[in-house]
Amino acid sequence: MSERDLVLRMEGISKAFPGVQALDNVDFEAAAGEVVALVGENGAGKSTLMKILCGAYRKDAGVIYLHGQEVDVESPSHAQELGVAIIYQEFNLTPNQSAAANIFLSREPRQSGLGRYLNFVDRRRMEQEAQEHLNRVGARVPATTLIRNLSVAQQQMVEVAKALAVDARIIIMDEPTSALGEDEVETLFEIIATLKQQGIAVIFISHRLEEVFRIADRVVVLRDGQRVRSKLISETSPEEVIRMMVGRELTDMFHKEEANIGAPLLEVEGLTRRGAVENVSFTLRRGEILGFAGLVGAGRTETARLLFGVDRKDGGEIWIDGQPVHIASPHDAVMAGLGFVPEDRATQGLILRLPVLENIVLPTLEEHARRGWVNRRSLRDTAQDFVHKLNIRTPHLRQKAMFLSGGNQQKVVLAKWLALQPKILIMDEPTRGIDVGAKAEVHALMSELARQGMGIIMISSELPEILGMSDRILVMHEGRVAAILERTEATQESIMAYASGEMSNEIANSMATKGAEV
Repeated sequence: MSERDLVLRMEGISKAFPGVQALDNVDFEAAAGEVVALVGENGAGKSTLMKILCGAYRKDAGVIYLHGQEVDVESPSHAQELGVAIIYQEFNLTPNQSAAANIFLSREPRQSGLGRYLNFVDRRRMEQEAQEHLNRVGARVPATTLIRNLSVAQQQMVEVAKALAVDARIIIMDEPTSALGEDEVETLFEIIATLKQQGIAVIFISHRLEEVFRIADRVVVLRDGQRVRSKLISETSPEEVIRMMVGRELTDMFHKEEANIGAPLLEVEGLTRRGAVENVSFTLRRGEILGFAGLVGAGRTETARLLFGVDRKDGGEIWIDGQPVHIASPHDAVMAGLGFVPEDRATQGLILRLPVLENIVLPTLEEHARRGWVNRRSLRDTAQDFVHKLNIRTPHLRQKAMFLSGGNQQKVVLAKWLALQPKILIMDEPTRGIDVGAKAEVHALMSELARQGMGIIMISSELPEILGMSDRILVMHEGRVAAILERTEATQESIMAYASGEMSNEIANSMATKGAEV
């Protein structure tokens, strides 16, 4: 890569937070029309490096060059002026405004004529242009829709459209596919290919190495805040990248131990919420991991929310240990022995401004209190025990959750629910945005919990995870149960056949049989 082709060069970048050296003398570069994958375990420094580039953080040391000119990125708005746009892993959207308003936030087009002097927003033009950007990313979303009424996947597509609406020469994508279905991922990759042809540099942060090797030209590996290596995709392999990321071999990605499957623990019959879930029935047994598969919008998360009392059901019955239970709220669910790890940890799983300690013990405060007084030593001991058990990387228990990496935030959410010792744990996208090392740890934990007799419902959009960790697989399509497959008969092809609803049961069964024979 010649010097004149570079649109970005970062040299000697360092950044420290209280108790953590996030970046230590890191170099990074990107050329026009190049897709550079930035990979590493959670806490390796990927997001910190990119936040420095886009003006969200100020660097402690180092130099940044854009198009050969040294720059000091002072703020996110300054970064946009310099031609840098970013799509964050955690959404940066205002829920009570429309998709159009979010796409053009602080850049709203103004009316002409008298309206220009009165500084009126040209809403018709804004909504029309926003719709064009949404159509470019394949989002079937009216530009006038409020963000709070969109699914996680739809919100992610708005984020992509928002980045494309800025006339940027460098676009950073931080886990852009983590909430997308396969069709949406394909659309995103087509967009990336178009950006590449237009000479735009794309920095692609992802824990899904199959995506990295499909879309990237070059991969840069960070570990513990330092740059390990930069290699052309054509000159490396996923196995080598994993070794560089974790500094060790990962021989068993899906650590699924055989568990003794016991008696029915959770029985669901005819669970219904009009417009979302229709007549869902299944059984979860002790020691079983029941995987929920399906395309985005199939009703998996909606089913979980009904089970946990977040949403009110219109019909259906639930039994736990053979006894009927009435769950009208999350409190009822907790009292019945359920825990729920939601898909959006930042807004639903954590209080980001509270320390690690408070987040872990929040649901169990009553157990640490006597006569109205909280035993702080007991709180610390419990939190420290889970930090040790789950290998949560934090400098101390008082560290605010907002300063942890995504993977460590997810472990804090897990610790919070495990502290309640639930009989049944619902895990919605448990490894979303988590690196390969942390994934292996979460999978091993799930396997151990199942071995101890816990029943686990695992919702995942990653078919290798569904196939690798599930004892049985429930496939949903348009709010209904399309099939329940045994581990031995399920294949990616058979799951997709049921999930898409485009093939008959006979064809899907035939595909499953062929897969089993292979």
